Amino acid sequence: MKIHEYQAKELFRKYKVPTPEGGVSDTVQEIEKIAAGLGLPVAVKAQIHAGGRGKGGGVKVARTSEEVTAAAKAILGMTLVTKQTGPEGRVVKTILVEKGVAIKKEMYLSIVPDRSTATLTIIASQDGGMDIEEVAAKTPERIIKVPVNPITGIRGYHVGRVMFGLELEKELMKEFSAILKSLYALFVDYDCSMVEINPLIITEDNKIIALDAKMDIDSNALYRHPDVVAMHDPNEDDPTEAEAAKFNLNYINLGGNVGNMVNGAGLAMATMDIIKQAGAEPANFLDVGGGANAEMVENGFRIILSDSKVKGILINIFGGILRCDVLAQGVVQAAKKIQLSVPVVVRMEGTNVEEGRRILGESGLKLINATDLADAAKKVAEIVA
Repeated sequence: MKIHEYQAKELFRKYKVPTPEGGVSDTVQEIEKIAAGLGLPVAVKAQIHAGGRGKGGGVKVARTSEEVTAAAKAILGMTLVTKQTGPEGRVVKTILVEKGVAIKKEMYLSIVPDRSTATLTIIASQDGGMDIEEVAAKTPERIIKVPVNPITGIRGYHVGRVMFGLELEKELMKEFSAILKSLYALFVDYDCSMVEINPLIITEDNKIIALDAKMDIDSNALYRHPDVVAMHDPNEDDPTEAEAAKFNLNYINLGGNVGNMVNGAGLAMATMDIIKQAGAEPANFLDVGGGANAEMVENGFRIILSDSKVKGILINIFGGILRCDVLAQGVVQAAKKIQLSVPVVVRMEGTNVEEGRRILGESGLKLINATDLADAAKKVAEIVA
């Protein structure tokens, strides 16, 4: 689960990671009041779950009260498009106003899990700011990576390696060491999948401040963090994904033209892979689970078909808990009820598979039986070509 910058900074301050003074609002009038209380200049920052806000026009520095008002009016309600939002962008409904700081140097600092080494990896660079992706691509030698064994935790030598790579001045080392250790503790305590500061700045008066903050918390651990659950912003949810969640369907929009309905996350991943191998593009990830019934299948169809790009649907079911004949009856019932408008290829294996294929074949609907997964992917790819 992602949270907003201002929410991440609340947690940063809890762990004594310094951030600029600021306030949050969703009205121009309140933004003006916050700026007046902080004193000019201020940074006016759009709050969406995506990076690249500055390049997209979502972050502005205001040096006068008139500029504060103009920035607030320009940003509040705008559809902010960045590389991470995609072309559809995100509507800005909240703004963070922060007291301006004099920047001497920008750096980059983050912690992420590295599954290939089973470590928590600290990533840092002297070159923080909006072009960090370009730095990583063109001058990877300027990116520092320090793996930390999660069992033994962060040690002084880990911190030393990061500070050496950043070429920090001696008088900043104690402060930086405390910040990095606190950030690591925050990462572990809150079951994070990412904590990022870009930029982490050194001010003109030689203070280190987290000018930005991004956090992503493992959704499977949210039961341990009710304070994070309370930070959930439904405005940031994909509307189709939110609708699917109401029916206990795991749906992710992917943008292709082949709709998928599968029982099991691993099987769904394999299905998407083989669709791509067949030359088509999956439109979604949809796991209906092992106990799917006719109602869930119907809702799955409806959600898939709400995507106008879908030209064909592939159902891939392994019948265990969910028998193939029960699934087939559910598919036929749902297809008739919603007046299915695109061809559907069905691949089933498992309990009562022959009875399930018979039910589909005699339904009189656009339901195409496939002998195996490769056959199913080939048939649906031909449909959408």
